[in-house]
Amino acid sequence: MTKKQLSIITILSAVILLLLLLLSQRFWFRLDLTASKAFTLSPVSRNLHTEIEDNVRISYFLSGRLHTVGPAPSEISDLLREYEARSRGTIQVSIKDPGRNTAEVERFGLFPQELQNVGQDEASFSIVYSGIVIEYLNKFEVLPWVFSLDTLEYDITSRIRSLVSGRRREMGVIAPVQQKTWTDYYGDVYTTLVQAGYSVLELRPGEEIPDTLPVLFVMGGAEELDEYSLYRIDRYIQLGGRVLFSVSSVDVDLFSNAWEGRFFYDRGLLAMVSFYGITIGQSMVMDSASLVIPFRDFSNQLRLTRYPPWLGVMEEQANRNHPLTARFSGVDMYWASPLTFTLPESGTVSGEVLFTSSDEAWLMTDDFSLRPENIAAFTLGMETSMGQYILAAALEGTFPSWFSGVETPRRQNRDFNEWDEWNEWDFMDEVMEEELPPMPLSPRESRIVVIGDTDMGGPLIRFTQNPPSPNLDFLLQAADWLGMDDDIVGIRNRQGGQNRLDRITDNDKRLGFMRFSRILNIYIMPLLICGFGITRLVKRKAKKEQDHGV
Repeated sequence: MTKKQLSIITILSAVILLLLLLLSQRFWFRLDLTASKAFTLSPVSRNLHTEIEDNVRISYFLSGRLHTVGPAPSEISDLLREYEARSRGTIQVSIKDPGRNTAEVERFGLFPQELQNVGQDEASFSIVYSGIVIEYLNKFEVLPWVFSLDTLEYDITSRIRSLVSGRRREMGVIAPVQQKTWTDYYGDVYTTLVQAGYSVLELRPGEEIPDTLPVLFVMGGAEELDEYSLYRIDRYIQLGGRVLFSVSSVDVDLFSNAWEGRFFYDRGLLAMVSFYGITIGQSMVMDSASLVIPFRDFSNQLRLTRYPPWLGVMEEQANRNHPLTARFSGVDMYWASPLTFTLPESGTVSGEVLFTSSDEAWLMTDDFSLRPENIAAFTLGMETSMGQYILAAALEGTFPSWFSGVETPRRQNRDFNEWDEWNEWDFMDEVMEEELPPMPLSPRESRIVVIGDTDMGGPLIRFTQNPPSPNLDFLLQAADWLGMDDDIVGIRNRQGGQNRLDRITDNDKRLGFMRFSRILNIYIMPLLICGFGITRLVKRKAKKEQDHGV
C-alpha cells in the first residue's frame, strides 16, 4: 500500500466516523434487556414530536463532581439524549455544569444538595446540582432534584405535554372529615401530586367547584357532606368533571387504641355514588391475603400477626385490560368495604372492575371489634361469605343527576361557631344564603373512580409500605386517567413494584421461600462461582501442559 493510498483511506475513515457521529444524533438505538423495558422510551414519549409546534429546550444542570458518585448522571443523560434523538429536531437537550456561576440555576429555582467529600484526615461538603429545566416559548417547568430514572420519563413527558398544550395539570380535593385533613392526614398524597406537577386546590364542603377544574378527589364525607355540598359535586359531574370517591361504609376510630368500628350515617354521599353505578356494601372485607403487622397486646408484648382487615392486593388481582391498572403493582387497603355495580338503566354508563380481593376473602357485617388480638372475631361469617369482592371500580359515560326532579337544596342554618372552631371557615355566613346555580340542560360525558377505602391514602401507608408507596402511585395514576391522560398512566415507575414476602399467605410456603433464598444467596451462588473458577483453572492448566508436551 502506497503512502498516498494510506492517506486516502485515513481521510475516508475520518469522514465515515464523522458521518456516523452526526447520524447518531438523529438515529438512536439502545439494547434494553430489562423485563419492564425501564431504559426504553414508551410510545407516548417517542411520539411527542407530533404534539410540539415549536422547539422544547431541556437543560440538565449537573455538577461535574456527581459523575464520580454513581451511574445515575450518565443514565439520566442517556435518557435525555434519547428524547432528543426521537424528537425529529423538536427537542433540544443541553447538559450544563453550573460551577461557581449559579445565577442561572437560581433563576429557575433549582435546589442544591450537600455532597460529603471524605478525605484522609477530614470530611468536607460541596454544593452540587442535579436538576432539569424544560422550556417552551416563554414558559418553563422545573424538576429541582433528579438523581434516578425511577419516575423521570413520566415527569418529563407529562410536563412537556402540559407546556405544549397550555393545559395546566391541576385538580381539586374535598377532605371534609375533621380528623382527616388534606395537608395533614393525606399529606403524602398531596406531596406526590405536587411533585408530579399538579396544582392542587383544596375545597371546603359546599364551596363552588370551578367548572374548568379537570379532576376532583372526594376523600370520605358520608356523614359530613350535606345535600348542598353534594349538589355542587353532582353539578360538577354533569358538566363533565371527573371524580375519585374514596369512601367506605364502616368508620374505624383509628385515633384510639380500641379500633372499634361502626357504620357511617350516610347523609347522601354513598347513596349518590350508588345512583351513579357503584354501591358500597354495608360490611367490611376480610382476606387471607392480608398484611402481617406488629402490635402490642394487652400485656404490652410485641407480636407479629396476619391481620385480615388490612388487605394486601397483589398484581394478579387487577384488571390488566384497563389503562389505570395495566401496570398495577399492588396496593394495601385498610378496613375496606366491598363494591357492587348498580349501573343506571339508561345504559349511558359503563363500568369496569379495577382490582379485587383474593378469592379467599369474606365479609364482617357487625361487631366491628378490630384489635389485632381479636382474631377469633375476624373469622365469623367466613364459611357463608367466602369469595372474591370488588375493591375499586371505574365508571365512564353520561351520568344521571342525583338531584334531577327535586328542589334545589339550600344550606341549612348551622351554629357558626361549630364550623369556626373546626377549620376557621369564617366565610360561612356569606355562603349560607347563596343560591346554587342550575344544573346544565344536558349532561356531558365524565369519568368516576370509586375506591372502597377512606384510609388508602392516609398515614397507614408509612406503617405497612416502604417508599415509594404503590398506593400513592395508584392515586396519582387515577388523577392522570381521570384527567384524560390515558397514555401516560402506565409510564410511571415502569420498573414495577417490589415483590413482598409477606404477601405469600401460606406461612409454610413463605418460610420455605425465605429459607431457599437465604441458602441460594449465601451458599449456592458462591459455590457455583468458585466451582466455575476452579474448572477454568484446571482446563487452563491442562491446556498449558498439553502445549508444552507438543
